[in-house]
Amino acid sequence: MAKIDDLKETYLQLDQDLNLESEEAIRQDQLLTFEYEYKGSNAEVVIDTDEFTTGCPWTGLPDFGQVVITYVPHERCLELKSLKYYLMSYRNVSIVQEHAANRILNDLVEICQPIEMTVCLDYKVRGGLHTVVKVSSKH
Repeated sequence: MAKIDDLKETYLQLDQDLNLESEEAIRQDQLLTFEYEYKGSNAEVVIDTDEFTTGCPWTGLPDFGQVVITYVPHERCLELKSLKYYLMSYRNVSIVQEHAANRILNDLVEICQPIEMTVCLDYKVRGGLHTVVKVSSKH
């Protein structure tokens, strides 16, 4: 069995190309909407998943988190299966957490033009740090 000091040099040389993709791999074209028949009702829609994953641009290691999308529809609602596929397209994308939250918000606002929307990304602890990124838009 190797001693800690013996493993140090090998440990420092650990490296693996994880083949992360650029933000161009994010599939905004997957997003679909449908007509909201209750325009003016100010219903709040909350969608969440704890299966969100991106790649850390510096280490290539995965960042896992929960996404909570809250919005008040205007004329269009997000179709859920297409949203799931869109979020899955982040899986191998190299993107910092703060940019991921803003990119999701911008893409969703563009496609469904809600009255208001908030995207909250609550990432798992990495390196002893817990990160939550919350971004909003009102029209």
